[in-house]
Parts: sequence; structure tokens; C-alpha cells
Amino acid sequence: MQAVVFRTHGGPEVLEYAEVPTPVPSADELLVRVKACSLNHLDIWIRQGNPAYKIQLPHISGCDVAGIVEGMGSAVTGWKAGDAVVLSPGLSCGQCPPCRSGVDNRCVSFGIRGAATNGGYAEYVTAKVGDVLRMPSGLSFEQAAAYPLVFLTAWHMLVTRAKLQSGESVLVHAGGSGIGHAAIQIAKHLGASVYTTVGSEEKAQKAKKLGADAVINYRQKPFEDEIKALTQGNGVNVVFEHIGPETFPGSLKALARGGCLVLCGATGGPSAPLDLRYVYSRELVILGAMMGTRAELGAVTALIAQGRLKPVVDTVFPLQEARAAQERMLSRSVFGKLVLAP
Repeated sequence: MQAVVFRTHGGPEVLEYAEVPTPVPSADELLVRVKACSLNHLDIWIRQGNPAYKIQLPHISGCDVAGIVEGMGSAVTGWKAGDAVVLSPGLSCGQCPPCRSGVDNRCVSFGIRGAATNGGYAEYVTAKVGDVLRMPSGLSFEQAAAYPLVFLTAWHMLVTRAKLQSGESVLVHAGGSGIGHAAIQIAKHLGASVYTTVGSEEKAQKAKKLGADAVINYRQKPFEDEIKALTQGNGVNVVFEHIGPETFPGSLKALARGGCLVLCGATGGPSAPLDLRYVYSRELVILGAMMGTRAELGAVTALIAQGRLKPVVDTVFPLQEARAAQERMLSRSVFGKLVLAP
């Protein structure tokens, strides 16, 4: 099969479109013909050699996969060739205490497709039967590949961790990003007032169409000052944070007393200044979030099937143009998700 691999860590130039062996499913796995695979920042970090992810080289990236069942192992039931499927990006053992208690994103051996395993930058991929979901009807394969990781993570952050309620307010950073555009929609679905930051007027208009009540161009004014003005000096109940050092101090200042900052990533870097006095004097809460559970992915998939949440695809690239796709992601000119199509 054809796949995009890298044999050494480095910049986008290390990505290579090459012939590699087609994977063979084990007894409890499906073989899936990849119809679409969306990009995530994780793909960039792994390719650069982030030490948090131990991978074997050569490696095939790609967390989010939509495709068609091509074959299956001898122990698989309930599926047939031709079924349209979406794969869970999170991988768990199903046997440890966290898995048995329903918090499989805290599995002792938790991994992410395309990091712990080879991923979807390829014509075929294998997946354990428990990691396969039926693709929601009414979606293209490109749209289906655009939702699992970002909508699952945003749901886990806002619903499970921050417990955002109807009538509350939330600041979503980078509303044009994959996870940002998901968070805007989920927060509106929950009945919250949604403020978001973007870097251009074009993105501002798109964010408003998704449901944002107010959009702040962070290139023109400090977002924390604008949030105070928009909330009559009170601040927001929740800040949806995934950037890091360049936004973290302002995010804390944008919170109301007793507010909650929920964090799933640090695309701008791993370290941020923190004035502890500000946290305890205003009784702020800081919560971490790591993707989400299989049950939460099912809940998100149901809402997408009902049309209540809609993944946005910015651009679809042929698989062999994965380098150009990653370079576009790094340009920060994207609204929604970038997708590769073999």
C-alpha cells in the first residue's frame, strides 16, 4: 500500500510518500480502507520528535480515520466488508481499573492512534473491533474524519471536566482551530454564552456563523480586556485553553471569581507563568483534560448524526501532499480541519 512515512525526526521535509506493507488484521481486528484522515497538532509533535511520545521509526501518523471495512479477523462479528466506519483515536486496554470504571482515557496503557500505533496517513489501517464506530449517515468521509479527536476532547473538557451549564459564559481560544470550532458548537449546544478569539476578520465571520456571541481579534487588542468589557467587568465562568504561555496569564485574568480554566494542550509551548496568589485569592480552578472516554465519543457521534454538531473541513489534500497539509496547519490560516484523502 501507499503511505506517508517519516524515517527520522525533523521538519515537514522528512515526510515521504512510499510503498509499505499492507497491515494484516489480528483475530479481533478489522482492516479498514482509509477514505479520509484528518490532521492534528499531534502529528506535528510526533514528526518533530517530542520525547513524550515513544514511537518506532519508520512511522505513519494520523489519529482520525474514516473509511470502509475491507476485511476482518476470525473473531470479529457484527461487521461486514463495505461498512462505513470511524475509528476511535484513543486506545485503551479495557481491563485495568480505570477502563472497567468507564474512564478509559485514564487507562494505564492509554495511547493515541497514530502515536502508539501507525495511523491513517495510509491506504489501509487496522483497528480493534472495540475501537470502531459506525459512521454517522449524512456525512462525507472527509467530514467524518474531521470530528473524533477534537469534538471528543472539547466535549470532555466542557461537559465532563468544567461542567459548563446553560446560562454560563465561556471563552474559547482560537475559534478557527480544529478543537476551537468544536468547542464553540458544544458550548452553544449547552446553552452558554460563547466568546472566542481569532486572528482575522475572515475567521471572525466564520466563528459567528458557528454560534459565537462575540469574537475578539487577538492581534488587535488584549483578549482579557475585551472579555472584561463584554462581561461588565465580571469575567467568564470557563476558559477553554489549549495554547499555553502566550495566552495562559490572560486566561486567568479573564475568569470570573470562582471560575474554571480547563486545559487540553499547549500548542505554544509547555511552560507558562502562574501567579499562585491570583489563583487562590479568586478561588479559581485549573483542570487538565486528556481526550475523552469511549462513552463520550458515542455521545458526540450521536449529536453529529442528528446534525446538532457539524465538523468543518477547511481543505482536503491528496495523501501524497501530506507535507503541504502540515505546512498549511503551521501557517495558522486554517478554519476547521485539514484532511488527507488517499
